[in-house]
Amino acid sequence: MPTVDLTAGTIHYLDTGGDGPVAVLLHGVNMDATLWRHVVAHLGANVRCICPTLPLGSHQEPMDRTELVTHRGVSAMVGELLEALDLEDVALVLNDWGGAQFLMADGPSHRIAGAALVACEAFENFPPGRPGKAVAASARVPGLLWVSMQLQRFGWFRSAPGGWGWMSKTRVPDEVMDSWFEPAQRDPRVRRDLKTFALSTPSRQELQDLVSRLASFDRPVLVAWATEDRLMPREHGRQLAELFPRARLVEIEGSYTLVPEDQPERLAAELLRFITEDVAA
Repeated sequence: MPTVDLTAGTIHYLDTGGDGPVAVLLHGVNMDATLWRHVVAHLGANVRCICPTLPLGSHQEPMDRTELVTHRGVSAMVGELLEALDLEDVALVLNDWGGAQFLMADGPSHRIAGAALVACEAFENFPPGRPGKAVAASARVPGLLWVSMQLQRFGWFRSAPGGWGWMSKTRVPDEVMDSWFEPAQRDPRVRRDLKTFALSTPSRQELQDLVSRLASFDRPVLVAWATEDRLMPREHGRQLAELFPRARLVEIEGSYTLVPEDQPERLAAELLRFITEDVAA
């Protein structure tokens, strides 16, 4: 993968290239750009897909400035990435991690032409459900984050209810999950970055203030929510669609939080419609 040097450190990213409209697709904690592999395949040459691997625990290179690996800091990295790659009229796509809403609310957002919020953190749901809270809790106890990462080597732990078993209905292939967890299992500096991020959960007041500022985002928004999601409340999808002045809600059946894993063809079709019709209008 190509890389880009940002203030915090080096970021790896996938770029499918081409002259089509640009979508920047973001993942959640302990995942990397491969989360979007099926969606990218379905979008084909219609969209130029940029999929960065953010420093959320599955990144290959630890950050030079770990103090910047916070919800706000990683959101700022996304904005810096758009600037560094000189991307214009971007469709920003979030799944699971919702922190890039800070970029939408506070900017600089002039390079963003529209945003798709796909079953992601919203309102007070930071971190989301038991899996998110478990990572945050393990970061507070010395040595426990290392233990939790090592446990991810075992299939029974990965598929346990309340953990990754609630992230995807169609189990993520072992080889993909192996690549997601390997960096934090082997490199204490990657765990350091993950710990910094896990301990940076915005306060309830910060999240309430974020919601009030998000309403000013006046570009098209697609809210794509999984009807069976156990981590992202279904009502949050409806509330987000009501929050933005130019939002459209699509509910997707047969999926938990990781819609790119469970329903990639349906999600790709909705994203393509959003990018070519709503954003391009």
